[in-house]
Amino acid sequence: MFKTYLRLLGFAKPFGRYAVPYFFYAALHAVFNTFNYAMIIPILNAMFSEGYSFKPLYEMPHIALNTESMQNLLNYIYTCLFGDNFNMTYILAMLAAILIVMNLLSNLFRYLSSYTVETMRTRTLQRMRNEMFDNIIGMHVGYFSDQRKGDIISKITSDVAMVQFCITNTLQVAFREPFLIFGYMFLMVKISWELSLFAVVFLPFVGLLIGNVVKRLRHPASRSQQRLGDLVSVLDESLSGIKVIKTYNASGYILRKFHELNADLSRLLLYMARRQQLASPMSEFLGITVVAVVLIFGGSLVTRGSLSAAGFIAFIAAFSQITRPVRSFIDQFANINQGVAAGERIFSIIDAKSEIVDKPDAKIFDGIKDKIEFRNISFSYDSSREIIHNVSFEIRKGETVALVGPSGGGKSTLSELMARFYDAQQGDILIDGVSIRDYTQESLRAHMSVVSQDTILFNDTIEGNIALGKADASHAEIVEAAKIANADAFISEMPEGYATNIGDRGSKLSGGQRQRLSIARAILKNPEFLILDEATSALDTESEKLVQEALDTVLKGRTSVVIAHRLSTVHNADKIIVIEQGRIAEQGTHASLMARGGIYSKLIEMQSLQ
Repeated sequence: MFKTYLRLLGFAKPFGRYAVPYFFYAALHAVFNTFNYAMIIPILNAMFSEGYSFKPLYEMPHIALNTESMQNLLNYIYTCLFGDNFNMTYILAMLAAILIVMNLLSNLFRYLSSYTVETMRTRTLQRMRNEMFDNIIGMHVGYFSDQRKGDIISKITSDVAMVQFCITNTLQVAFREPFLIFGYMFLMVKISWELSLFAVVFLPFVGLLIGNVVKRLRHPASRSQQRLGDLVSVLDESLSGIKVIKTYNASGYILRKFHELNADLSRLLLYMARRQQLASPMSEFLGITVVAVVLIFGGSLVTRGSLSAAGFIAFIAAFSQITRPVRSFIDQFANINQGVAAGERIFSIIDAKSEIVDKPDAKIFDGIKDKIEFRNISFSYDSSREIIHNVSFEIRKGETVALVGPSGGGKSTLSELMARFYDAQQGDILIDGVSIRDYTQESLRAHMSVVSQDTILFNDTIEGNIALGKADASHAEIVEAAKIANADAFISEMPEGYATNIGDRGSKLSGGQRQRLSIARAILKNPEFLILDEATSALDTESEKLVQEALDTVLKGRTSVVIAHRLSTVHNADKIIVIEQGRIAEQGTHASLMARGGIYSKLIEMQSLQ
């Protein structure tokens, strides 16, 4: 736990930039805040003491931390301002002015200390979110198959928000509250050490009771974060699949699921809130109880003449205030504990390691010279079932190779291995005799584009989506890519043309329009190697024709892999490879495979009958 706490503080580096000024601001706030309560004594003496007398002082008196020295200092200030003519109104005006100035300074330094903490909090959260998101984006694709998006989102938002209190409260626990407690205690002891000793005996009881409440909050806080992750996951899935939900009349099921999770989360939050809110009234009740007891003992001291009435009132005022920083000190320790627990969940993301990493001496890939070879490739997502088994084939530069076969055979998995979303457990993929593991992932993908059936677009303009792979592209280049992809015509009809926002995941466009934007994005990047993963399988006849025309243009002269369900789109491929149950069943040209009368020809016959 302590290691996690130190790691969290590491995000606030350089810590001294915030801690040093906060130390001085907190100390000065405590000094002037305590002085405000010390001013009660001379004010009450001036107003109500029958034996009060003004003694003019023309020289600066010796400064000491006692009531007599303070009275001499006030007399000196009065003499400098008004001379030796005593006037009660002037006395009260001077005391009021001093009180206002002290309060102004106290709140000024309180503001400066709070601003310092806020700056540290904001910068710390910025670094933490950046590091989490950087690590998430750098993870291999398989990581997201094992993680729910809701859990990841919850950690980046809610857990990070909880951690902020752990970090910022560190300064308050270390400086502000101790300074205030020390200031009030110093004033109380100066007024009456007997009464202070009597009063302090009761303070540990307040701390122990509040600490007991705080201790019970950690487990529910952890469970609430888990439930929040579940809730965000359901929300994300529901919004993404709203059409499916409505089509299958599944609204009732989704609503019940969300309501049950929301009710469970609400119960946990209410349980936590009940205990958190109990701390304040409990401590206030105990504080008043202690004040009442102190009132009895202090009254006896005043009766015996061991303590002045003004001193006793100032003591009660200071003692009533000391419970606040004591309570705050305990509460902040609770926040630190909860923040550390949230930090452990955050570090589960920051410390996650990608299975696909570049070698320290990885080379920069600069293009295909001859061919790509798949040598004895075997792969599985987990140990339960092998997806690809001992697959070998080659793709010559400039060739179009089609991967066909029954669904679930492993065609898309082979394309993901080419892009190094995963690494094969056995075998290797070679480019001109060099393993793709010897190249950096970034340089390899810089020469590659993927157009899949599941078109991924972003809530941005049409131009922004096309330019995703080439941020420095000019508008003219974007328009040219759109024309090649047969997309310029429908884009020109949009309300704002290329500046039109297409909505979340391109929801304002049809399937064919989204696919043509995806192809335009690939064209603009001008990749040497192109992967088409069932790019037309989900389109209607008219859209498929437009998209296929665009693809035929794009494929000319490029090294490409086409994964196709509709076999009519792969007749012209240089090589057709039939994948069945993770193995190569057949390979050859369209004509040779038809002449063989095997799996490929049967698939052709089945589709022609449909």
